[in-house]
Amino acid sequence: MKKFILSTFILTSAIMANAQQPMPIPRNGGDPKLSEIWEPQVPVVTPGKTAQDAPSDAVVLFDGKDASAWKGSDGGPVKWTIADGAMTVKAGSGVITSKQGFGDCQIHIEWRTPAEVKGDGQGRGNSGIFLMGKYELQVLDNYNNRTYSNGQAGAIYKQLIPLVNVCRPPGEWQTYDVIFTAPRFFPDGRLQTQARITVFQNGALVQNNATLWGGTEYIGAPEYKAHGDKEPIVLQDHGNPVSYRNIWVRPL
Repeated sequence: MKKFILSTFILTSAIMANAQQPMPIPRNGGDPKLSEIWEPQVPVVTPGKTAQDAPSDAVVLFDGKDASAWKGSDGGPVKWTIADGAMTVKAGSGVITSKQGFGDCQIHIEWRTPAEVKGDGQGRGNSGIFLMGKYELQVLDNYNNRTYSNGQAGAIYKQLIPLVNVCRPPGEWQTYDVIFTAPRFFPDGRLQTQARITVFQNGALVQNNATLWGGTEYIGAPEYKAHGDKEPIVLQDHGNPVSYRNIWVRPL
């Protein structure tokens, strides 16, 4: 009897824990209603008019009008340039940080490197999107511009090489659509589960549910350091006038 109760509990818990997994369809007859799940009901979300528009449950971090959802490197107002529906890095003004923190999330962000090409390698249209302020998705002009593979656009900087280089020419808007699963830590700070990331750049898959090795490091191996369940998004000032627009996040 104890084994039966334990087995039933495990089976019920597995179904409850992953409602997206379909129940097996009855074979050799039977009642099809036994495989129907009615609760919980799927929440209704109104989609945007286009794939780039924020759905109704998204947190809009930048809609082209102002940077009120962000703060500057000194904690004050953003010092980047806001014009023509975009915010552009003002060299030397420092990073900008979202006022709201996020954990597991879906992110849409559009970016543009300068139309006037200056420099090469890492010195050409360089910026970065730091998820939870620690894990960098590289922004770089890699249109006919070679650099180290784990440092080009679409890379998780110094960690994960993108599957393809799908960069548009300088001066054209590009998109990242990201699914991010935050790392988990035990109460004593030890790592419980690693972060994972899926990235589409300009509609093409460049990171496929990839495992992150730790926080971004410029020198040395990445490592995890315990942090909160929700942390802000940081956009990098790397000295190049990279622009951003249409930034929204869906907490998952």
